[in-house]
Amino acid sequence: MGLVENLGINLGSLIAYLINFLILLALLTFLGYRPIMRMLDQRSAKIKESMDQAEQIREESLRAGEEVKGKLDEARREGQAIIAQAAQVGERVKEEARQEARKEAEKLIAKARLEIQREGEQAREQLRQEFVGLAILAAERVINETLDNKAHQRLIEQVLEESTSLGK
Repeated sequence: MGLVENLGINLGSLIAYLINFLILLALLTFLGYRPIMRMLDQRSAKIKESMDQAEQIREESLRAGEEVKGKLDEARREGQAIIAQAAQVGERVKEEARQEARKEAEKLIAKARLEIQREGEQAREQLRQEFVGLAILAAERVINETLDNKAHQRLIEQVLEESTSLGK
């Protein structure tokens, strides 16, 4: 052991230092290293879990985005179908209104024709009555005496009926 003593190292102190070092190393291992490693493992697990959650959220976000896009496309198609259906309903309503207007116009035209025909017949009858009166008046003046109005009116009406039947 002379070599260790030649170097100026005391063997008792070296062993004491070595034992102290080993005790300190054992204490640090049990009290420091393992809890620190456990804490680092937990932290690593939390980070990994957070990254997994972030990835899962990203995937859900992508799925939700595609789902929203699909719903928007479906809503767009439904909207276009509703617009097309509304246009068809509008055309049908316009056509029904046109047909109703035609029917109403035809009714008005038929009513006007009937009214015109009735007024024409009334005008003819009135003209006939006036003609009878004028004929009697002319005959009275020609003969210069008063004639039996009823008998002469009957005679003139017969002549007029014969003339209208001949004209037809």
